[in-house]
Amino acid sequence: MTIQGQTVSRIQSIVRLYQTGYRSKIVDSTINKLVDMENARLEAELNSLSLRLQLFENQYHLSSEAFYRRFQAGEMGDEADMFEWSAFYQMWLSTQERLEALRSNQP
Repeated sequence: MTIQGQTVSRIQSIVRLYQTGYRSKIVDSTINKLVDMENARLEAELNSLSLRLQLFENQYHLSSEAFYRRFQAGEMGDEADMFEWSAFYQMWLSTQERLEALRSNQP
């Protein structure tokens, strides 16, 4: 079993345990800290990617969202900058989705 599979299996075990009514301040605290740390890591990654995107936006006077639509439609050419901008925007979108998923179950 992969490390990812082991992690999922362990999380599922804790979920099953909690579904039986079990409670633990240590588990609660640990999970809260892990979620907070991952949230902070994703926010830092998002900020770093946003700075990179801003450089392209300033250089080309175009929002990343508008650029990406036009790039996907084949309207932006095939210079290296365009592919790099596209990659950073895809990374930004992916990070944004992970952050939203992480936050979706928080009180």
